[in-house]
Amino acid sequence: MDFMVFQYPMISVQACLDGILLGILFALIAYGMALQWGVMNIINIAQGDLVILGGYIAYFMYLYGIHPAWGVIVAPVIMYFVGIAIYKLVINKVVDRDLFISILATFGISILFMQLMNFAFGADVVLANSDYGTTMLFNNNVVLPNSKIFSAFISILFAICLVIYMKKSKLGRAIRATAQNARAAKILGVDTEKVYAATFGINAALCGVAGALISITFTIHPYMGLPYTIRSFMIVIVAGLGNLPGVAMSGMGLGVFEEFADYILGTEFRIGSVFLLLVLILIYRRFKLSRKREYLK
Repeated sequence: MDFMVFQYPMISVQACLDGILLGILFALIAYGMALQWGVMNIINIAQGDLVILGGYIAYFMYLYGIHPAWGVIVAPVIMYFVGIAIYKLVINKVVDRDLFISILATFGISILFMQLMNFAFGADVVLANSDYGTTMLFNNNVVLPNSKIFSAFISILFAICLVIYMKKSKLGRAIRATAQNARAAKILGVDTEKVYAATFGINAALCGVAGALISITFTIHPYMGLPYTIRSFMIVIVAGLGNLPGVAMSGMGLGVFEEFADYILGTEFRIGSVFLLLVLILIYRRFKLSRKREYLK
């Protein structure tokens, strides 16, 4: 193990800043998952694959000479309609069913998307080069890619816009009412079918934004969606449904954890450390729930 990260303060600062910028992007993906989970009671295993598909949209814009940053506008529009299509074809048949049914259904969608992306785009690892350069801090001891700063800024901007939309718009209020009590909302005249479709579409659009940013900042390939699903799932579990500040803090915490795991354990153990953390969190939550049941008895 390399403990230089603890011996040289600037390495710790580098890891923290990288992790915070990365975590803001994770939080955007997780907020989409928390939204559709809270409204529809569905755990979307295909969340990460929607992210990667959004990334490929930006990448193909880059191949045709369009700056990939425009993908943050184009990708969510396309992915919104992809989300609506997925809802109409599959998700509407598992809403109000057992949670395990939705997991199986979205897991099947995930496998299908991986194979379709592999067939359409190939299995090569690709990057949409933004040519944004870097920012040097602390006498050039800390280096931050401007693409990460851009990604964090765009993620915050979209999150703020979504919060405003959910509070001010008619559809946003309908989504919030349905999340609180779907049966009561339906009695009061809310078209819950339209709300569910829009919610899944909004989730897919957020994934499209995040995917476009990931294609600029990191690399993508058809089979790397699962880690983003796991990250989103973990953030939502820690933060809770409907808790946007909690999602933001959990996302940044996860990003910092990953960066330190990368420095200490090595890049090859980075994703493994995320899966291990998820297992530990699930064990802790189960222990906490069992203690609560014993207390109630």
